[in-house]
Amino acid sequence: MIAAAATPGFWDWSLSPPLALIFVVAMLYWIGRRRTAVPTRMRRRQQLRDIYFYAALAVTAIALDSPLDLLSERLFWAHMVQHVLLLVVAPPLLVLARPWARLWRPLPLGGRRSLGRSFLHGGRTAPLRWVSRTLGRPAASFVLFSDVLLAWHVPALFDATLRSSALHALEHTLFFGTALMFWKQVIDSPPLHASLGPPQRVAYVVGAMVVSWGLAVVLALAPHPLYASYAHELSRPGGISAIADQQIAAGVMWVPGSITFVIVIFVYVHRWLTPPEIRARPSRLAGEH
Repeated sequence: MIAAAATPGFWDWSLSPPLALIFVVAMLYWIGRRRTAVPTRMRRRQQLRDIYFYAALAVTAIALDSPLDLLSERLFWAHMVQHVLLLVVAPPLLVLARPWARLWRPLPLGGRRSLGRSFLHGGRTAPLRWVSRTLGRPAASFVLFSDVLLAWHVPALFDATLRSSALHALEHTLFFGTALMFWKQVIDSPPLHASLGPPQRVAYVVGAMVVSWGLAVVLALAPHPLYASYAHELSRPGGISAIADQQIAAGVMWVPGSITFVIVIFVYVHRWLTPPEIRARPSRLAGEH
């Protein structure tokens, strides 16, 4: 009889490249924060954004380097928790944090100016500007977010990620990257600008939520396990069956995976229904120096 692998414990964290990158990003933000002057009236708001930023990094670390990552090799529902964290928890927190200027500030002033001129006006970067403009539009961001979510859950491709660490890293990178593009369209994050109005943002988020629900329904109603890697697992933590594991994963996508969508929908429905004269009042937001 083959001995079952031990269930990962709380201290079974891995020191992987993603964790090192998270640490570097945290340091860049900390340096940029020290180099940014914030008006007194804006400090509380900025402190909240700092919390959003570090929470986004913490959630990303939990998804990629905590015992959850080890557990996801044996339980599909744990793998789905990873996906939910990378799609609808860490990215919207990062967009809410508006960290872009602070992450840029640690670079020398001359280097920032040179890179900025090169990107905005350089001939060699023209294709990059075109790609940025094209993929940064709401329709393109929606299609990429939805297609990446669905494509990586096709059984053949999903099983391939469990056999290849490089493919698995690509999957997670695309999840996180397309989710950032998606949430940037519905959450204001200067200097990035969202062009959709409140009604459009509601429809945009509802559409994405329906896509995720469609995936959850397929997983929940499938008469047999869809992923060979999990179906052939000899022993699962908790002693659950492969089909029960898949149904729990569907529930993770359906319920916890919908929370962020629902919050954003309620926020923009409220703004949509707020009288114009109240929306037109001057904002207290001020620029940073």
